Amino acid sequence: MASDDQILHRCFHEWMAIQEQELNQLLQALNQNENGGYDLTETTCAQLTEKSINSFQEYIDKRAQLSRLDISGLFSPSWNTALEKSLLWVAGCRPSIYIRLTYALCGSQVEFQLTEIIRGLVRGNLGQISAAQLRMINDLHMKTIKEEEKLSNKLAGLQENIADQPIAIVAKRMSRVGETSGEVDHALDKHESSMANILQEADKLRLSTLKELLSILTPLQGVDFLVASKKLHLCMHEWGKTRDNRHGRR
Repeated sequence: MASDDQILHRCFHEWMAIQEQELNQLLQALNQNENGGYDLTETTCAQLTEKSINSFQEYIDKRAQLSRLDISGLFSPSWNTALEKSLLWVAGCRPSIYIRLTYALCGSQVEFQLTEIIRGLVRGNLGQISAAQLRMINDLHMKTIKEEEKLSNKLAGLQENIADQPIAIVAKRMSRVGETSGEVDHALDKHESSMANILQEADKLRLSTLKELLSILTPLQGVDFLVASKKLHLCMHEWGKTRDNRHGRR
């Protein structure tokens, strides 16, 4: 029978495999469009982005179930590299990183494709984002940061509770370090339940931010964004493994 850690590990690797599969589908559609193989319609782009959203929904639903098995394992994942762990916020990425990535892509594409943009040869990608879209993205950015701060404060409160009653007081009274205690087990179970609730809130914020961002972007811009975000996710994992090997961690 698989351990809780093995179940969580499998969930992560299945998710990464889905990311790679969807990235290949998105790239294939973009490449065929750029090479004149076919005209990438808004309907096709919308279907591709909807597929990514549905996959993300399924992943966070599975995480919500697994968080009741071992929430500490999700907050300190053995399957992530040290680099990835150093960047985690509530067991995942900050939702606001989606918006920072969008800003970065807008700037880089405008610079890279300036001549084509002037000649009107580039259409629909993030280099063509409008002022109205940028205003909506900025509003989303501000709203998302506020929600992140609320969750960060909740998490900080839970972490500080470890130094409060009953856990700290029971630990002080114990004659032997690490001695089992029903009172402590009950308190830690309650703590982990609260941690699982925060994880679910954070995952919902990640999903809602992604959905709202994609609703602001055109379907083609959405595909453009998803390609970059999935590449970044997969690259960070591989770069992290390289650095772990360099430091003798793997």
